[in-house]
Amino acid sequence: MAQNRTNFRCTILSPQNLIFEDDVNSLFIIGDRSEYELLAYHYPLVGLIQKGDIIIDAKRRISIRSGILRFFANECTILIEDTEHTFASGRRSLDEVIKL
Repeated sequence: MAQNRTNFRCTILSPQNLIFEDDVNSLFIIGDRSEYELLAYHYPLVGLIQKGDIIIDAKRRISIRSGILRFFANECTILIEDTEHTFASGRRSLDEVIKL
């Protein structure tokens, strides 16, 4: 669990890889009904994620096709179909998938 009160644990997984795991301040996501931002201690939530970018701390972005998100007990787990870069040009390193 995140140690800092303004952070929460975020884990992003695809069927092939652990894409991202770290403590973060915020996530910006395109959900099935709207766009939203998750901050520490957000209300528990389960939702679908549409094609687009997951923006982490307004610094990093991961382009995805679709996914599902669960936020509970200040931990966010995101299961994604796969990243856009994996489908577009074959397998790439995780550093190439996460854009700074």
